[in-house]
Amino acid sequence: MATERLLDFLPPQWRHKLIWQGFCSWGSLFVGCLIALPAWAEPELRVAIRNGVDQVSLGSSTLAVIRDSAGQAIAQLPQGRALVAETERGRVNLADRQGRAFWIEPTADGYVFIGDSWYRGRILVLFSEGGLVAINYVDLEQYLYSVLGGEMPTSWPLEAIQAQAVAARSYALYKRQRAASALYDVESDTTWQIYPGLKSETQSTHTAVETTRGQVLTYNGQIIEAVFHSSSGGHTENVEDVWSQPLPYLRGVRDFDQGAPIYQWVATFSMEEFQSRIPGIGGLISAVPERTTPQGRIITIRLTGEAGSRVLSGDEIRRALNLRSTLFSINLVGMNTIQIIGRGYGHGIGMSQWGAHNLAARGHTYQQILAHYYQGTTLAVVQVQ
Repeated sequence: MATERLLDFLPPQWRHKLIWQGFCSWGSLFVGCLIALPAWAEPELRVAIRNGVDQVSLGSSTLAVIRDSAGQAIAQLPQGRALVAETERGRVNLADRQGRAFWIEPTADGYVFIGDSWYRGRILVLFSEGGLVAINYVDLEQYLYSVLGGEMPTSWPLEAIQAQAVAARSYALYKRQRAASALYDVESDTTWQIYPGLKSETQSTHTAVETTRGQVLTYNGQIIEAVFHSSSGGHTENVEDVWSQPLPYLRGVRDFDQGAPIYQWVATFSMEEFQSRIPGIGGLISAVPERTTPQGRIITIRLTGEAGSRVLSGDEIRRALNLRSTLFSINLVGMNTIQIIGRGYGHGIGMSQWGAHNLAARGHTYQQILAHYYQGTTLAVVQVQ
């Protein structure tokens, strides 16, 4: 990839700044109170951007240093030039060099390019079981600049975006403390938190992060797993009714998401399409829920057809039909049409983003929004050493 083309991927507001840097350097809800947590070093988050791939494009907006797995500088990567890391016999090939892992560290506050997007921080690329892993090491607060734009429209009321900032920071630190992988803390997709890189940053995301810097939600002095979703469809869920482990701060509460575009939705399928997505029962005759949550989400449902019946989980139905949530009913319309009427978008646990939007629009603060959706929690500040 040519130098000019790689830099063209930068959003305009960053492009001018980065090119300048390169030349300059080288030529009525409860309100919680704030408490302080014990001091610790400024967190650096490890975000897996690519995982289990055969190759990945890497680059830097400024001159970068390439280091081997021991941290020794072995080469330089010119500004805007892309390199392709590839796997070979359990090792990494990068710029005619082979090793267990390589670091790419930009100079002069430059940005890094991974796959098809720009990010802050630095890169570690290594071989793991299943293929290459490209990990973005990034300051937690800078990570949040991007996450907020990935998770919530940046034109929304600031108090809603601030609530998202505290929830996202708490979630990231919770996962960091309990990282399932020794290589990284989180990944960058919807299973974790959406992290698109520089392209999702705006002034409002920067403001929301900076005005809540270091703030997290705690319960009994521990940072909570502050999960969130788009819209619950009227009422959030107790966590144990959807997942397994009960948590005192993830209780079902009234939502304020009425009026959201996905508050109620309809999905329609022909009988043939329904059979192709859910095989083994033939033409559908009936769909009877066997277990539901207190709010009506499908835990299991029995589908009976001309060729037999199957009991599926709500999540299996949701994935097969690409539905927005498991809060739905299945109805036969005529002889050849199946209509699914549902509410909400997501798992329905923790903070509802549309609920946060509507509460903020009514004049509620982010502290009030968080206290409503995360019952019994305290807003605390992580003190940086």
